[in-house]
Amino acid sequence: MDKALELCVQQLTTQISSLEALTLLLDEELNALSSRNGDGLKDIARQKITLLNSIQKTDKDLSSYTKELFQSPDVTPLTEQIDLLLIKCKNQNEVNAKAAHLAQMTVRELKEILIGRPTSTTYTEDGSVVENVGEIVKNLKA
Repeated sequence: MDKALELCVQQLTTQISSLEALTLLLDEELNALSSRNGDGLKDIARQKITLLNSIQKTDKDLSSYTKELFQSPDVTPLTEQIDLLLIKCKNQNEVNAKAAHLAQMTVRELKEILIGRPTSTTYTEDGSVVENVGEIVKNLKA
């Protein structure tokens, strides 16, 4: 194996490790979102930035190699594994974004109910939607 191929394989292996770490971190992020752990989310965000910077740097380094090198039997399985990990990370990131959006909407809706906003929406015991619930907080003393 020549030096360029060996270095390329080494960098691809590093990229795989980074993407696997990102996958685990995205799972942790979803858990933090679902448990509403704000401090955990801050720490995860810092770790994500570090990992993404590392992934981008490795990707930039890999872009200097020729197309022919990526067609080598030693390299092809690694690039396929990277492609699968990228798809997994992208899908998990989309799930996390939706979970964050839903959590934000829930908090906003709760805030509107508590401040007695007339257009607040709440639900009855049978699950029906009730509008104009400003009376919920009329007698609330905080």
